[in-house]
Amino acid sequence: MSPSGAARPTGDVHVADRLAAIVAERESQIVLGLDPDPARLWPDAVRAADGTTPAARAAAAVLAHCRAVIDAVGDAIVAVKPQVACFERLGAPGWAALGATVAHARAAGLFVLADAKRGDIDVSATAYAQGLIGATPGLDGETIPGLGADAMTVAPYMGADTLGSFAAVGREHGAGLFVLVRTSNPGAADVEDARLADGGAVWHRVAQLVARLGAEHLAPESGLADVGAVLGATEPEHLARARELLPHAIFLLPGVGAQGGRVEDLAPAFAPGRAAGLVTASRSLVRAHEQPGAPASPAAAARAEAERLRTAAWALG
Repeated sequence: MSPSGAARPTGDVHVADRLAAIVAERESQIVLGLDPDPARLWPDAVRAADGTTPAARAAAAVLAHCRAVIDAVGDAIVAVKPQVACFERLGAPGWAALGATVAHARAAGLFVLADAKRGDIDVSATAYAQGLIGATPGLDGETIPGLGADAMTVAPYMGADTLGSFAAVGREHGAGLFVLVRTSNPGAADVEDARLADGGAVWHRVAQLVARLGAEHLAPESGLADVGAVLGATEPEHLARARELLPHAIFLLPGVGAQGGRVEDLAPAFAPGRAAGLVTASRSLVRAHEQPGAPASPAAAARAEAERLRTAAWALG
């Protein structure tokens, strides 16, 4: 049981097969990114907030906002991706709001992906993974549950041994990883596109690490790996090469909408099957009501944009 009060599905079902089943059931590959900014929340959430300290009030508003967004778009999406940093900056109340957000998403039948982008040596990697997708051994044989997310994002630049530590915890607890491979930010070109002595790019080497680690644990039904790749939708020209290097990986595709990426350009991601690509949208959903001609209701505008993205992505499969 996670501290959020919602148990993650357990048993012998591979995490990629669980995700594939949700994709098929909902006919969607859309992931709701939750990056709550206390200064840019839906008005009703702000009005409903209470608490005895500034952090507590902000965390209450953030939780109300996240619940409202999930309720608005839940039928059109398969997963939520809370940005852990946006909750952590509010201190202990923020962490409690994150746990409650995870519980709300799980109650809606959604896959939960903790966007933490952690990366450290093996001991620290294990601790990070235990806190987000696993559990920690406590005193007297007790177990301390973590957040209970189905998967987490991780950074690869300390090497294969660190990724292996994250994966080991995930496999013990039926969870997965998404490794940063070629990201959506402009600065990705500074390091990820740098050329190696063999002529390939740094991100190609990372993709090879991800492919080897994922090949150790493929799902029996979908054939997908429990180690996926984060690939920015803002640079779709990389997707065909990425799919060659990562034939079994699920691609997490941020950058659609506010960052300029287009769903229609992402077809190579879905080559192994519809569940092999997950399109993430954050600001383009939460702030859809700010666009010209959009419904004035934040919930109605978010729902309309989520349905539009779902239809566009499903057509590519």
